[in-house]
Amino acid sequence: MSGKATVVLGAQWGDEGKGKLVDVLSAEADICARCAGGNNAGHTIVAPGPDGKKTTFAFHLLPSGLVNRTTAGLIGAGVVVHIPSFFEELDQLEAQGLDCTGRLFVSDRAHIVFDFHQIVDGLKEVELGAKSIGTTKRGIGPAYSSKASRSGMRIHHLFDHDTFAQKFRKLVEGRFKRYGHFEYDTEGEIERYKALADRLRPYVVDSVVYLHSALASGKRVLVEGANALMLDLDYGTYPFVTSSSTTIGGVCTGLGLPPRAIGQTIGVVKAYTTRVGGGPFPTEQLNDVGVHLQEVGREFGVTTGRRRRCGWLDLVVMKHSCLINGYDSLNLTKLDILDDIAEIKVAVRYLVDEKELPGFPADLDVLAKVDVVYVTLPGWKTSIAEITEYNALPDNCRKYIEFIENFLNVPIEYIGVGPGRESMIRKPLPAA
Repeated sequence: MSGKATVVLGAQWGDEGKGKLVDVLSAEADICARCAGGNNAGHTIVAPGPDGKKTTFAFHLLPSGLVNRTTAGLIGAGVVVHIPSFFEELDQLEAQGLDCTGRLFVSDRAHIVFDFHQIVDGLKEVELGAKSIGTTKRGIGPAYSSKASRSGMRIHHLFDHDTFAQKFRKLVEGRFKRYGHFEYDTEGEIERYKALADRLRPYVVDSVVYLHSALASGKRVLVEGANALMLDLDYGTYPFVTSSSTTIGGVCTGLGLPPRAIGQTIGVVKAYTTRVGGGPFPTEQLNDVGVHLQEVGREFGVTTGRRRRCGWLDLVVMKHSCLINGYDSLNLTKLDILDDIAEIKVAVRYLVDEKELPGFPADLDVLAKVDVVYVTLPGWKTSIAEITEYNALPDNCRKYIEFIENFLNVPIEYIGVGPGRESMIRKPLPAA
């Protein structure tokens, strides 16, 4: 990990369990950095608290590598930051005994999510009606819209209060013109942000200098992706996507890193598929299998509490994901959730009018018409939750893993068999 950044990215529609791998890898990292998204992300990590007892830590905006007490956290320029949520999350972690003093930093170039962005997020969903995207209503999309239209405000703007107030009034007035005069205390918010600016100031850094200085001195940097490839603004199931770049390209732009500064890229893939909100989902199982995956897999969103839609593993999606992100290895998560299933299906091709599609289609109308071709593999019908070595896994379990590796031509390096940080099998990579 030394001298180059190791990157962890979601390979499906999010909720793959990235936080747990980040937690494991953070034990060897000096810095854990977020590059995109905002507090619409949701990672839960089960780790020892200060009393040694297992504690569940929830991360939304802050880098989840902070759960390791020697790792610093950086929120990069590509992230959009809702400052009250930043402090709420920080206060909650510290109340659980996780001291982040002197090891949490925010880029001065990061854009700010204001409460009016969150109000507008809800209004946009209402306006879309039945065609709503299913956003988290955290204001992420409207904040990125402000950024793209060059009317947004960045962290550094907080520290010139008069200029901040002037820009803020203009920004709110623009939203009133677009959505009508919704209830919002503009002057009260200006005063609130004066106090928040004072509290935030010690955390703010020039993230480009900070990160490149760290790499130059041999420090180990871990990048924690948010959301996932299929939610990417360009390569996901648009418009049912997030508002940022969730790919390896977003790592470069969100942190100011050149490609040569990136070492290993690890894709995190659930042993089945889930997604939240609207949008197409070719392998979705609206039957007993789907219910089983939801209930046994505890498939409820960390950020929203919403029940996740569930289906079989889709290797057409994964092939698309591997092409774009170029994973060096994969982390297969929640494999234990398949323990009780007698026959496990895996999607390997999409057909339209009996012709195979060459890749994952851009057009959702085409995607809605696909016939999914599955391969059926035998289950293992035994618990793998206590297994710690790859060769100790049941034969059919290893065959499932190896089928995925062979299809994608990417090795699986980490295998999750339970929620705890100790429930991660490290599988040796083949010799180069």
